[in-house]
Amino acid sequence: MNQINRTLRACLFPIIAISLCWCGGCSLYQYGPSSLYRSDIRTVHVPMVRNTTFRHDLGPRLSLALVKEIESRTPFKVVSDPNADSTLLVRLTGENKVVLSETTSDDPRALDATISAQADWVSRRGEKLMQNTVVPNSGITISFSQDSRFVPEAGQSIDTAMQDAIDKLAQRVVSQMELRW
Repeated sequence: MNQINRTLRACLFPIIAISLCWCGGCSLYQYGPSSLYRSDIRTVHVPMVRNTTFRHDLGPRLSLALVKEIESRTPFKVVSDPNADSTLLVRLTGENKVVLSETTSDDPRALDATISAQADWVSRRGEKLMQNTVVPNSGITISFSQDSRFVPEAGQSIDTAMQDAIDKLAQRVVSQMELRW
């Protein structure tokens, strides 16, 4: 019996020691999708997107798409309080429709709907959190442009193309909220 206890202790001691070292050594390391984002930010305030285009419905649609994208892809919580840890400021700067191809009777066959925006993500202290990939430490506002192709002959409309472009633009803005490697 004494021999079994001694053998059990001899096997159990290294297992416990390795477990404690492993848990203690990895306690500060983040893994999983939350490691892609800042750990000092927990809440994001997303005010209504400022819209300088003539299509006034684009601002609220982009605001909603940004909120949905942040809530689904990031560990951040979107709050209505302006005193949140950070604020995502977005301004729509343009929208455009370009004819890519025409029929023989000069009707548009394929078109591109393009939407452009500028975004700033700032902390409560005024620090810029979103970094430009070209000029990493600049105070430059980051510009985004997204297009979506649509074919009116196939029953597609400018509104569905704009919604697709808005959703993709929201994905790109939220992707810029990730930490740089």
